[in-house]
Amino acid sequence: MDDVYRAGFACFVGRPNAGKSTLTNAIIGQKIAITSNKPQTTRHVIRGVLHRENAQLVLVDTPGLHRPRTLLGERLNDLVRETWSEVDVIGVCFPADEPVGAGDRFISAEIAELKATVIALVTKVDLVSPAVLAERLLEVSRLYDFADIVPVSAVSGHQVETLVDVIVGHLPESPPLYPDDVLTEEPEQVLIGELIREAALEGVRDELPHSIAVLVEEMLVEGQTTKIYANVYVERDSQKSIVIGTRGARLKDVGTRARAEIEALLGRKIYLDLHVRVAKEWQRDPKQLRRLGF
Repeated sequence: MDDVYRAGFACFVGRPNAGKSTLTNAIIGQKIAITSNKPQTTRHVIRGVLHRENAQLVLVDTPGLHRPRTLLGERLNDLVRETWSEVDVIGVCFPADEPVGAGDRFISAEIAELKATVIALVTKVDLVSPAVLAERLLEVSRLYDFADIVPVSAVSGHQVETLVDVIVGHLPESPPLYPDDVLTEEPEQVLIGELIREAALEGVRDELPHSIAVLVEEMLVEGQTTKIYANVYVERDSQKSIVIGTRGARLKDVGTRARAEIEALLGRKIYLDLHVRVAKEWQRDPKQLRRLGF
């Protein structure tokens, strides 16, 4: 390794569900980007900061790029492009267990214009045989002239360190960008809202992923306990009853799951007060989008 100090920004891109958030979490070592097995769960640009002796890597988490159908979808795509134009390294994720498709070609074409160094990551390699992996690596290498191609598994940890070495090698020489105790730059309330949203998405039928938004209304510290008051917004009454469940069982379950995650994040006891509210068609309404933080 050279003895220069390098610091810069990197982000992972790819079609929804290519394993971007899981990889971010594996590198930073704590849960900062929400992961759910529903596509389109990441909405906020969350930066995780990895500190090394001779480098600082700031990871920016973007939503998956997709063909937009709503105003929210268009805003998310704008957010992605804006992020791409500001980072030093872009890692394009291709899941090893799926053939390269039109979505991957769409993304590769989008990034061809950018000044960032572009590397390819073949993710989820723990799910395929060596023969399938070899075939996937070949497919990926034909798509674009990537600066590097790294097979990796965030779940088993395979090659995660190697990937960090590769990314750091492409960062510019620079002093540290953040103090060394910073892991993420998102305000706590946004992270907490995301954890609640993740819990609310678990096990919900496919019609709901886009329709859930969470707003943390208030946080109060009382003695050893932090009280958190949050609203879960859906678009229709029928969705409200899905989230609440029979006799409130589902919402209670959401609260239990979210509380455990939030306590792990904050490192202290919390009291969580959750309410489900209907905000009619909020994804199409600019005023409501603003209020919900988009």
